[in-house]
Amino acid sequence: MRLRALTIAAVAAMLGFTGCVSNKKYVALQAEHDSLQKQYNASQVELAETRANGKSLESLLAQARANNEELKRSYAALQKSLDNSINQNTQGNVNISKLVDEINASNRYIKQLVDAKSKSDSLNLALTTKLTRSLDSSEMDDVNVKVLKGVVYISLADNMLFQSGSYDVNSRAMETLGKIAKIIKDYGDYDVLVEGNTDPVPINRTNIRNNWDLSALRASSIVQVLQNDFGIDPSRLTAAGRGEFNPVADNSTEVGRQRNRRTEIIITPKLDQFLDLIDKAPETNEQ
Repeated sequence: MRLRALTIAAVAAMLGFTGCVSNKKYVALQAEHDSLQKQYNASQVELAETRANGKSLESLLAQARANNEELKRSYAALQKSLDNSINQNTQGNVNISKLVDEINASNRYIKQLVDAKSKSDSLNLALTTKLTRSLDSSEMDDVNVKVLKGVVYISLADNMLFQSGSYDVNSRAMETLGKIAKIIKDYGDYDVLVEGNTDPVPINRTNIRNNWDLSALRASSIVQVLQNDFGIDPSRLTAAGRGEFNPVADNSTEVGRQRNRRTEIIITPKLDQFLDLIDKAPETNEQ
């Protein structure tokens, strides 16, 4: 505005004194006017740019403030998420610790079972070796010794032990039973099950109803010989009859029926030892 006033005053002065100034001075004044006009125009442009820049700065400041608020909200959300993660991680550490304890307990239990099985296998092998070494070649024809699933089976042919249809033990079987009894005594931690087995041919005796009776009576006779003649603790002994229903060979042939007529002495680790291991099994806590 000041520049405009100066310009007007200069023009008025020029008009007032046109008659009394020289042409040279007029030209100088005109040049000065043009210069002032250019300065004025430049000032107007500069003013407009300054106003525009002021508005732009205000817009940037508003955007910056909005961004700052968004950052604050994001920070709060992240902090909450972090707190939740820390809490969950603490609970997870507790659960992992419990799981590790359960795994260690289970591993100890498995080791107990493996040790028990290894001990049983070793004892069974030693028992079998001792027994087979004690038998002579003639006895081995009528005695079969094997280990199956951790159990020792001694199978005795019935023609060595009994007369046909009888449950009285032959005197010639006593020597073999004595050798078996000695092995049984050496392994006092084992129980002994005696099972009688027959072929399916019906029996015709007044005091024996069927093959169930015969198999049970034969098993009972062997048990009593082991107890009374060789001093085996009767609490370790069990007698059982399986009749004709546990064959190991085809009953359609005489050879097969002869194999099925047998008495088995089954030597097993005491059941309560395994039950003790089961009782010691680690408990699992369900979450």
